[in-house]
Amino acid sequence: MSELLTKAQRLKTASKTLAALSTNEKNEALARIADALIEQKEWILQENEKDISLGKENGLSPALIDRLQLTSERLMQIVDGVHQVITLPDPVGEITEEWTRPNGLRIQTIRVPLGVIGMVYEARPNVTVDAASLCLKAGNAVLLRGSSSALHSNKALVHVMQQALTHSPIPADAIQLLEDTSRETANQMFKLNNYLDVLIPRGGASLIQSVIQNATVPVLETGVGNCHIFIDESAQKQMAIDIVINSKTQRPSVCNAVETVLIHENWPYTQELLETLHNNGVELRGDHALVSSYSFVHQATEIDWSTEYLAPILAVKLVKNVKEAIHHIDRYGTKHSEAIVSENQENVNIFFRTVDAAVLYHNASTRFTDGEQFGYGAEIGISTQKLHARGPMGLRAITTTKSLVYGTGQTRS
Repeated sequence: MSELLTKAQRLKTASKTLAALSTNEKNEALARIADALIEQKEWILQENEKDISLGKENGLSPALIDRLQLTSERLMQIVDGVHQVITLPDPVGEITEEWTRPNGLRIQTIRVPLGVIGMVYEARPNVTVDAASLCLKAGNAVLLRGSSSALHSNKALVHVMQQALTHSPIPADAIQLLEDTSRETANQMFKLNNYLDVLIPRGGASLIQSVIQNATVPVLETGVGNCHIFIDESAQKQMAIDIVINSKTQRPSVCNAVETVLIHENWPYTQELLETLHNNGVELRGDHALVSSYSFVHQATEIDWSTEYLAPILAVKLVKNVKEAIHHIDRYGTKHSEAIVSENQENVNIFFRTVDAAVLYHNASTRFTDGEQFGYGAEIGISTQKLHARGPMGLRAITTTKSLVYGTGQTRS
């Protein structure tokens, strides 16, 4: 029997036990995982270093190396995420609706686990723990399929978590890592309807589209982040500069980093903004007007407006008004995170009503599109679709509902 099928069967069995556990039992298991990650920190970092070395040998970009890198600080942030998940309310069993029909039937809608979740993701070892902790808290077993570039890290993390679960109420089989990272096995996973209840892809556009186009298992789609900031004519100088700098440079390799800044042509501080970006090591690619005015701005091509750089590169463009900015976002955006910096409430209202994206910001950095920042603890991903869940997905997003009907002998005539 193949690795995929063996592990899928284990997950299906474990999910039945997991779904019946109490909140306290699940929290106890998560606490053991957090402790084990700390105890095995040095070994985990050693295994991660193997992936980093191989990645550099194989010519991975600095952005991918950054995503792949685990440090002591980042590992402790991962552990903190597990602790945050422990403190969150358990959605399982929550009564979302309750009513009584004229015939006396009492109906409740309650939250229940999805069952077995398949996570497909790229070189982000933190996703291994984030996804596992969220899935377990919401009563779901999880099949993790990371990329080959993070295999040593993922194997170490899953081994530590499984060992921790052997001393807990949650079956160790509730977390499985698909170590075969071949495309053939991935395609088999995408069609494992008898064992997987949903697939969640998390990564670049090609990965997400591969899952969507090849899966027969239902897909909870996440999206790439070609995020924009529109600086309105009324925007405060320092606020706008601080927001753009944070959105671009705080961590350029993540999906909520800004990739294009649209500047109202009458905003008086364009030079200060562009010079500050340039001085912070950001390569600027702009429209003809900006290229003509600033020697350090390179000519943008059509592809620059639609590119998720994940690097210290930024597209910049002058626009006449909020409507032109919205038109540009509609054409090139990925429905992830979009921001307006403005003191004009009418323009803010137009922006919020008209822009189609999972998260919209007024006078704030796009970097807040994150499960932890939204108060969800860790996140399973950021959904840019419109069905079931949208935006940063926490515990509630990985549950579904069922109806309980209480009668006293009613029959339908």
